[in-house]
Amino acid sequence: MSKYILPAFIIIVILWAFIKKVPIYDNFVKGSKESITLILSIFPYICAVLIAVELFSLSGLNSYLAKIMSPVLSFLGMPPELCEILIIRPLSGNGSLALLEGIYKTYGVDSYIARCASVIVGASETVFYVGTVYFSTTKVKKLRYAIPISLIACYVGAMASCILCRFM
Repeated sequence: MSKYILPAFIIIVILWAFIKKVPIYDNFVKGSKESITLILSIFPYICAVLIAVELFSLSGLNSYLAKIMSPVLSFLGMPPELCEILIIRPLSGNGSLALLEGIYKTYGVDSYIARCASVIVGASETVFYVGTVYFSTTKVKKLRYAIPISLIACYVGAMASCILCRFM
């Protein structure tokens, strides 16, 4: 059933546009042209974030921060094995998926640690990437509270997910 939803949606949109006499092809080409402009405008910001994430991982700083965070997470009732995933998730979606795969291989997919990691990866966002894309397109310059509050929400959500996973 789910494989028919997207094609049905596209057909409905095309029929609706046809009924409303909207020039479908012209609007599609216009939207494609605008998307190229958008991509060119946000590319430098995305490139900077991707380079920063790679440097952060290659420098070993994430491992060092994980060692520092481990006692704090244990005190809060979270498995210390999730330190690296908590550090990488706001920075890189692919990096956090790679760490999640490692957790699956090490602890098994149905372990408490794997369930917590799955919920963290599935329910949180790559804060810096989304912030980069959003703020580069909106030209917002006063970012004083946006990123810190997003990170706090991300980490509070991670703590709540571990608490919920403990009972499930």
